Amino acid sequence: MTDVLLVDDDERFLEATVQLLGLLGRQVTAANSVAKARDLLRKNNYSHVILDLILPDGSGLHLLEALPNREKIKITLITGHPSVKSIVTAFYGTNINYLVKPIDLQQLQSLFDEQRLINSPIPSLSMTLHFNHLVGESPAMKQVYEMIERVASTKANVMLMGESGVGKEMVAAAIHYASQTEGNYVAANCGAFSRELINSELFGHEKGAFTGASHRKIGVFEQANKGTLFLDEITEMPLDLQPNLLRVLETQKVTRLGSTISIDVEGRVISATNRTEEDIALQGCLREDLYFRLAVFPIYIPPLRARKEDIPLLVRYFLELFNQEYGSEIGVSDACMQRLINYDWPGNVRELRHAIHRGYIMADQQKKLLVLPLNLTSPFSKMARQPQAGIRVGKTVEEVERELIESTLEHYEGDKKQAAEVLGISLKTLYNRLNTYGNVEL
Repeated sequence: MTDVLLVDDDERFLEATVQLLGLLGRQVTAANSVAKARDLLRKNNYSHVILDLILPDGSGLHLLEALPNREKIKITLITGHPSVKSIVTAFYGTNINYLVKPIDLQQLQSLFDEQRLINSPIPSLSMTLHFNHLVGESPAMKQVYEMIERVASTKANVMLMGESGVGKEMVAAAIHYASQTEGNYVAANCGAFSRELINSELFGHEKGAFTGASHRKIGVFEQANKGTLFLDEITEMPLDLQPNLLRVLETQKVTRLGSTISIDVEGRVISATNRTEEDIALQGCLREDLYFRLAVFPIYIPPLRARKEDIPLLVRYFLELFNQEYGSEIGVSDACMQRLINYDWPGNVRELRHAIHRGYIMADQQKKLLVLPLNLTSPFSKMARQPQAGIRVGKTVEEVERELIESTLEHYEGDKKQAAEVLGISLKTLYNRLNTYGNVEL
């Protein structure tokens, strides 16, 4: 049985979470301050510590520094601020989980599922492939599957949103597969088109339409007629060229460059971006009228760190693919799988596949086991973990906490109630902190 130390100054939250953890069969000790938590840590050994970041008498970050054998203790921070994760990871490594209030039983269960995931039976590939393309049995992916099922029976355009590497193109292919259309699935990357040729790539051209047009070209809209057109990185399309795309979506007709004849086209357009809806609006990278045409049915694809229970499935899926390709029978040890589950995967499924491929090449051929590098992080993941918003390694915990509070207040234009809710602290605690800082003009 796992002993858990729960640290938070919200008494109602403490009581409710203790009860939830009890339902999971965990022994829990609760503390409502840094001082009490420190005293408990001196007297007892805990295998898991769940703590709020901002407490009445100090910061949860101070408790991290005081933890004995920190690498052997699972740590979960309760926070709602988007920059906290990268800040704390840069200081303390990746052995930290994150929960955002309100917390439910399912979220808590996921904290204790990793060893169960390692030893759980893995179904065959034919059972794990949803819509012939997708792997995963997590609640987050089941929501995606439900969205695919709902939109597949319609002709609505879909916009896929999610971080780089989450598998947006695979989801697009899955939607096409589920839709059972008579036309083809055609993928195009708007970020890869040159400005001069983007209209030609999308709509096609006739011979002699421009210098170098030595033959007729069929654009991707025609290629995907009565099927599915996937436009990746849609927000990278030049703003002044977007009306041409909007016109085709509205009229369902394309005119090749150099021609006066309109051609009817029908089918679904699936677009994708790694920007959030808020970023799209604030940065003005997509016309509003075009957004509403493309995002009739938006689908958010969760990052891999939000569905860690799918990692064993993905690992074994990739291993089977490589085993088929190279004619071998490489497996994965429990210790290796644990490392893969513990890692945060800022590059998502794409980064995981790369790591498995690399480990496959370096596999122990006698034991027939995957061999991972000593350090899983890539140059890109290191950059992703750099402290954000001016927070740098070397600042004190108090400086980090103050900058966190001030940046949150600034983001919410001085609304202290909303800032306190996002930070996961009481309004009283927020005022106490601001009093210690002096006159904070926000």
